[in-house]
Amino acid sequence: MGVPLVQLFRIHPSLRQKITVGYYAIAVLIVAVSLFTFEELRRVEAKILLGEKISELFDTTLEIRRFERNYFLHGQAADYRENVAYVARMRELLEQDSADFALLEAPPRIAGLRRELDRYAALMSEYVQVQAQDPVRSALLEPDIRAVGKGIVAVAEGMAQTERRRVRSSLASFRTVLVFSVVGIALLMIAVGQALSRRVVHPLKLMEDSVDAVSSGKRDQLSLPSRDREIVSITNAFNHMLRELDVRQKHLLRSEKLASMGTMLSGVAHELNNPLSNIWSSSQILAEELETADLETKRELLKQIDEQSVRARNIVRSLLDFARDRQFRKESLPLQNLLQQTVRFIKGEIPAGVAVVVDIPEDIVVFADQQRLQQAFLNLVKNAVEAVGESGEVAIVARRHTPVAGEQDAAECRIEGPSVDIAIEDSGPGIAPEVLPRIFDPFFTTKDVGQGMGLGLFIVYQIVEEHEGCISANSAVGAGTTFVVRLPLQQG
Repeated sequence: MGVPLVQLFRIHPSLRQKITVGYYAIAVLIVAVSLFTFEELRRVEAKILLGEKISELFDTTLEIRRFERNYFLHGQAADYRENVAYVARMRELLEQDSADFALLEAPPRIAGLRRELDRYAALMSEYVQVQAQDPVRSALLEPDIRAVGKGIVAVAEGMAQTERRRVRSSLASFRTVLVFSVVGIALLMIAVGQALSRRVVHPLKLMEDSVDAVSSGKRDQLSLPSRDREIVSITNAFNHMLRELDVRQKHLLRSEKLASMGTMLSGVAHELNNPLSNIWSSSQILAEELETADLETKRELLKQIDEQSVRARNIVRSLLDFARDRQFRKESLPLQNLLQQTVRFIKGEIPAGVAVVVDIPEDIVVFADQQRLQQAFLNLVKNAVEAVGESGEVAIVARRHTPVAGEQDAAECRIEGPSVDIAIEDSGPGIAPEVLPRIFDPFFTTKDVGQGMGLGLFIVYQIVEEHEGCISANSAVGAGTTFVVRLPLQQG
């Protein structure tokens, strides 16, 4: 058994159906009003045509009386012939349009009008015949003829007045209906507009708010504002796209982290070389003087071996912590230790002529994911070292930030509560003004082909936003570049 169409629409509504129903409702009302208006106009036209017939009938009675009066005054045969012709025309009108005339006067009254017309014609004929032979008789007939003619005119005039009233009434009724129809169409259009706004525009507005919330990071999925097919399809497609973007972003982060690890390995190798050399030297001395050295010397050598082993272990552990895949997890991190360790990771890549200065108070603690935040700072410091070249200075400075009304914000954002500004400043050649607004765009790079994918600063921007912070860059050609990262401070 098939599913009824109405039930199908209830189960699977759509915006298109709602809009179509609204337009159909307006179209049906317009068609209905148009048909009604057409019918009213047709009725008014019929009454106007009937009015023309009534007017002709009334004009004919007036002509009958005019030529009657002329004949009484002048006695000319031509006037009598005209009178007879108009009487015949009136008989013809009464015969042809009797059904129409019956709408204005009762049929007995129309029949009486015919009899009076016949009587009038007979009296006129008799008057013409006796006029010359019996003046007395003709004088007696003249008042009767005038009385009958006057009665005929009165009936015709009454019919004309009745028709005029009917036409005026029809026109007034038509105007009233037209006004109410226009008001009805306007009210229906308003109602349809309100319904469409409630059922179409409102879900779209909710969807827009959801998209804004997703773009600002307040949620990771779009909520479903309605069950309309189009809205459901768009929401599902958008959520699928968000999931795919999240997967792609994780892949990009992993790729960038692998690239960062390649940079770190040279630094780690350099860092490991010192403790391993110390361990090797102490072991050689201990082996050579095992029999001759005193106990205190042996203890000192073993202590050095232990300290350097712990140092090497911490270096390897830092590398493993950075490389390990794990979920985003915030913890309290001393900012000074984090950045000093980051600088040590790339120590092997820093040219001898480049000085890296770290000026961070020991008591500044941030609440962050160590691995990701370290990756962000690693990219920024590495970029600063590369920008300086073979000689110059890179300064890493952190200061607590307290918002002051009217001040120019270095990081161009506001964070509720205490925050810290970390500035990575280099003395390199700077960034051109036309390039500066695009440096955080994905896949944008000024390096030669094969030297980078243009994802480093984009990922830095993502990581900083992930920590509810912000980053900005200030630069001038020939005056170096400063990146300012603002992060919330650990409270409590």
